[in-house]
Amino acid sequence: MDVYEAVDSRRAVRAFSDEPVPRQLLERVLTAATRAPSSGNLQPWHTYVVAGEPLARLKSRTTARALAGDPGDAREYPMYPDELASPYTDRFAAAAAQRYEALGIERDDPDRATKIAALNSNAFGAPVVLFCYLDRTMGPGQWADAGMYVQTLMLLLRAEGLHSCPQVMWTMYHRTVGQLLGADARLVLLCGVSVGFEKEGVPPLRTGRADMAQTVDFIGM
Repeated sequence: MDVYEAVDSRRAVRAFSDEPVPRQLLERVLTAATRAPSSGNLQPWHTYVVAGEPLARLKSRTTARALAGDPGDAREYPMYPDELASPYTDRFAAAAAQRYEALGIERDDPDRATKIAALNSNAFGAPVVLFCYLDRTMGPGQWADAGMYVQTLMLLLRAEGLHSCPQVMWTMYHRTVGQLLGADARLVLLCGVSVGFEKEGVPPLRTGRADMAQTVDFIGM
């Protein structure tokens, strides 16, 4: 699979099979991902790879919290800015409507938030979740570096025939996650990335993207 195919076929999959993912495959991906760029070569990220019984325990704990209506832990960073304006709100609303429909959750369902949280906390059935952290002393530049690292991981996973779903949702339960992982207190949870093979028979969802002309300006060429 070339890089263009990996980029085009990468999407947030929300229905995984229970087929196990070989450790040696993940080691190959994570080794290659060390080549992701970072300013000053700081490489400010740290990843925990969780599967099997530990992941089952984590899913059980976070799903119980979600179903109980637990709003989650005090946020360590905002998921979105307090104020969003067009065109960002338009893109957000369109993508959300597509996701809810694909998950079979009606927009006016009074239990919508709880159902969505429960699906997320089960990692959509994925057999592996990568929890990506970075040193909490780092600044915006290193957060951007961590984002490039996560994207590199997801493209390499596609090259191996795997799918993924990046989930900032896990930060809502960062204390539960950190306790189970034994995560270093000097680290802050950036996101989880659910990993696995896509479940057969589930219609794929591809959210739309803004036209390139809306987000790119060419100057001097």
